[in-house]
Amino acid sequence: MDIRYSANQRDVKRYTTQELRDEFLIQNLYQPDQIVAVYSHVDRMVTVGCMPVNEVVPIDKGIDMWASFGTGYFLERREIGIFNIGAPGKIQVDGTVYPMGNKDCLYITRGAKEVLFSSDKPVDPAKFYMVSAPAHCSYETRLIKLADAAKRPLGSMETSNKRVINQFIHPDVLPTCQLSMGMTVLEPGSVWNTMPAHTHERRMEIYTYFDIPDGNVVFHMMGEGQETRHIVMHNEEAVISPSWSIHAGAGTSNYTFIWAMGGENQAFDDMDNIDIPDLR
Repeated sequence: MDIRYSANQRDVKRYTTQELRDEFLIQNLYQPDQIVAVYSHVDRMVTVGCMPVNEVVPIDKGIDMWASFGTGYFLERREIGIFNIGAPGKIQVDGTVYPMGNKDCLYITRGAKEVLFSSDKPVDPAKFYMVSAPAHCSYETRLIKLADAAKRPLGSMETSNKRVINQFIHPDVLPTCQLSMGMTVLEPGSVWNTMPAHTHERRMEIYTYFDIPDGNVVFHMMGEGQETRHIVMHNEEAVISPSWSIHAGAGTSNYTFIWAMGGENQAFDDMDNIDIPDLR
């Protein structure tokens, strides 16, 4: 498991392009029949990718659990949110099977011991994108379809950011310990996300961008509001955003992204906004 340590805003100002990418960018999440995991010391969030092809893949495949977490199993003291961004597949949690279509979401509560991933068709595999946060209590494992998500339309075509925020793992949908996750879908002709930009001192965030058409990229904006930087991101890559950093982006086409948050609260609107003219 790749481990990323916390970077502070003073040092980041001096980073090269490659240093920024090494610190914050997460690539190559979907390897056939493997678990790919990145542990961030920012709020101890873990980003995981799994693309089962010919095997049923357990969530702890290839992970030394005691060395990584000091626990007997992955979700002993954690909760996790999982989106399928590929073809249909299944997740089995302690014997219960959850069919997962494209853009379906599964929340698994703390204490689930066995989590298994499979694809319906090896030639067209599922791609499971996951974010896990530490948890101090247990709730209920639940499958959330896109139709069940809380929807917040935002933006306009005039500002190139007409989009729908779909809140899946959110207090308005189901109770969790600290994890919040959702999916934002940009309309054709819109390219900007999370603008006006903001930070939230009390929470960190992780984005993954997908459904980026071939030949296109997303410029992910990060850094302090008066010291912005950017990372060029390709399809199905993720990026870590510490609490002190803005997290916004503009693509060369429309796209979709999944956001995940963890920290002190679950108040979606707890943001420290930065006016667009004040960005530097």
